[in-house]
Amino acid sequence: MSTSAGREPNLELRDFLRSRRARTSPGEAGLGPDNGRRRVPGLRREEVARLAGISVDYYVRLERGRNANASAQVLDAVARALRLDADERAHLFDLARPRPGSARRRAVPPQRVRPGLLRLLDSLTDIPAMIMGHRLDVLAANPLAKALYTDFDALPHRERNLARFIFLDPAARDLLADWDTAARGTVAVLRLYAGRHPDDPRLTELVGELSVHDEDFRQWWAEHDVLQYTHGPKHYRHPLVGELALDYECLPLPDDPDQALYLYTAETDSPSAHALRLLGSWSATDARARDADREDV
Repeated sequence: MSTSAGREPNLELRDFLRSRRARTSPGEAGLGPDNGRRRVPGLRREEVARLAGISVDYYVRLERGRNANASAQVLDAVARALRLDADERAHLFDLARPRPGSARRRAVPPQRVRPGLLRLLDSLTDIPAMIMGHRLDVLAANPLAKALYTDFDALPHRERNLARFIFLDPAARDLLADWDTAARGTVAVLRLYAGRHPDDPRLTELVGELSVHDEDFRQWWAEHDVLQYTHGPKHYRHPLVGELALDYECLPLPDDPDQALYLYTAETDSPSAHALRLLGSWSATDARARDADREDV
């Protein structure tokens, strides 16, 4: 049913606010203990409204996705009341952004990697490096990144996606030493992207495919957690070189914030650094062997 303003309710905003409210305890919000008298987890709607300094009716309409014109001041107040972190706050603003009532899902323009960036990737011979774009699509990867993860270039275009690899390729569960943490983070990154690009049909296709084939993805997607990749540790159990403890850095590209360069480094002279060099040597040898096979054909 349409709203009084002729718009459908914003279901993504509704579900996100409900999930954050259910997660926030009265103690965390500074309201004191609940003494076991609560019928639902987390805060009540009237408590969120009081903490945000707005009327209960206004907050109820906002949480039902029926207020398309919430001001930045109101959203800031709600974010503080629900103790949202920086990524969650950004997601709230994305979801609450007014959208044309006639908006239809349309293809997001394909992304291209500049030739200079491809040359940069090729020059990084000692560390894995990738460029990722919309929906965690792998747009380009250097040989060491392919040796670490998989040869994305050998896959059909629609399958060159990190989320698909993590959830649908059985090798990923062996490769990623803490698969649950990596996989949950991947879902949260896709959630954040969904708030920025709600009308991307390829995202809808990807989420549908992963939801059908993986119960963990389906459960975590429903939790509405969000995350922005920036930097952090990654741990691997590589079938050729064993344990790898790497640190990743995510560097968004200035002229296209939906493209980012990912670099994976190991501590100097660590066992992981030696293992990474061994992996690089193997990758180079394998590449020379493939080139020789092509010349013999």
